[in-house]
Amino acid sequence: MTVPAPADKRFRRAYVSPARRRGRFEVSWRRVGYAALVGTFLAYAAYRAAELALSADALTVTRITVSGNASLARGEVLSLLDGLQGRNMVLVDLEAWRRKLLSSPWVDDAAIRRVLPSTVDVVISERQPMGIARIGERLYLIDDDGAIIDEFGPNYAGFDLPVIDGLAAPRREGGPLVDEGRAGLVRRLLASLQTRPDLARRVSQIDVSDLRDAVVILEGETTLVRVGDEQFVERLQSYLDLAPALRERVPAIDYVDMRFGERVYVRPQATGPRPQLAQGSEGRE
Repeated sequence: MTVPAPADKRFRRAYVSPARRRGRFEVSWRRVGYAALVGTFLAYAAYRAAELALSADALTVTRITVSGNASLARGEVLSLLDGLQGRNMVLVDLEAWRRKLLSSPWVDDAAIRRVLPSTVDVVISERQPMGIARIGERLYLIDDDGAIIDEFGPNYAGFDLPVIDGLAAPRREGGPLVDEGRAGLVRRLLASLQTRPDLARRVSQIDVSDLRDAVVILEGETTLVRVGDEQFVERLQSYLDLAPALRERVPAIDYVDMRFGERVYVRPQATGPRPQLAQGSEGRE
């Protein structure tokens, strides 16, 4: 006899469609999309905030202060910085503007810094003129390195500087106008005179045509004083001490050579092939 087995629903799994479970990758991509959206929003907000901050008046150059300039007028400095005002203080390339300042022959060095709010501070270090070089038919202001600052003209009439001859370098295309060695001789002569300002003020002209013999003309005189390439102060002072006695013996003196210690050579203005020799403070001629 066959007995039918009771139906058991627990064995009907084959007839039930299983519920679909969300895949791990699907959930991850939704999170990535949400994070990207949030990131984009935050980035845009940061960009707008930075844009607004950079456009603020406090970060726009509206004022330029200048110090350290004496020979270079403030207006000339500002003309070199034309276009700096109105720039953004954070983004502006101050080194590029510094290079523009250095293009001026008067500027030896310059420093530029930001000063909030809206100010750029400029400090100039100027080149110092040591003399007026006569090269050909032109006069030039030169600094203590012998470099030309500017052509000398009425605008520099306030400078009380000696006129310097003999500085011209040998002519060659692209070469400097001033000979470095001769400029060095002038620099050493004038540097030594800094210990004697009274004597320095009396120097009217200097000639360095001979690299080993600087020739000086003092203010109010026509006598050439040859002082060589050392002991400049001592030799000029010796000349001043001896000048009254020398003029008693030789009223019109062409030059006096002070390079030989106790021996002083004097040449009168009258033509003569050889200078006269004078020895001692009383027997000099």
